[in-house]
Amino acid sequence: MAETADLRESPSASDREPHSTTSLLREIRQGDRSARDLLIGRYWGRLSRWARGRIPAGIRDPDQTDDLVQITFLRALERMEQFDNRRDGAFLAYLRTVFLNLVRDTIRRRSRRPKRGPLNEAAMSLEQSPLDRAIGRQMVERYERALLTLDDEVREAVIMKVEMEFSYPEIAAAQGIDKPNTVRMRVERALAKLAERLNEAASQ
Repeated sequence: MAETADLRESPSASDREPHSTTSLLREIRQGDRSARDLLIGRYWGRLSRWARGRIPAGIRDPDQTDDLVQITFLRALERMEQFDNRRDGAFLAYLRTVFLNLVRDTIRRRSRRPKRGPLNEAAMSLEQSPLDRAIGRQMVERYERALLTLDDEVREAVIMKVEMEFSYPEIAAAQGIDKPNTVRMRVERALAKLAERLNEAASQ
């Protein structure tokens, strides 16, 4: 992207002691570039893997995915005041929101361009992600709406576990919870609630 240098080429700052995401964000606000590098390195791989299932076929290629992930980090770091960074999981949930909004903006821009080939095929390639095709677009939309009914901290834990593939100990550490089993029970209860709401929505 012409917008910025490739964030993945930033120095790794790997010789520093581990920091929480919250403390890294505080250091970034103070102008610490190495804190930014550490934060990006911590979440780039997870966000990229997750993103590949969320990008529609019409805009999905390795370069495009990396570009969207890079812009996501840039926008999130430029707008740090827009999210609650008291918990490490809040930043990851915010990255997810920024990325999904970016994909929607990209789809809207491309949908206004002249289409080549059959209209329905072009529209499908722009709108359907691998996740949409796997479980259906309506189900994805219902899941997103149901997710918003959860308390912030619980929603962040669900996103980390189900979508970003964090372990329960990792989630516990990110949320400042002593016992991973506490996180496991919270997530399991939340998933049961999500299942109920999805079933209710499907029956309406």
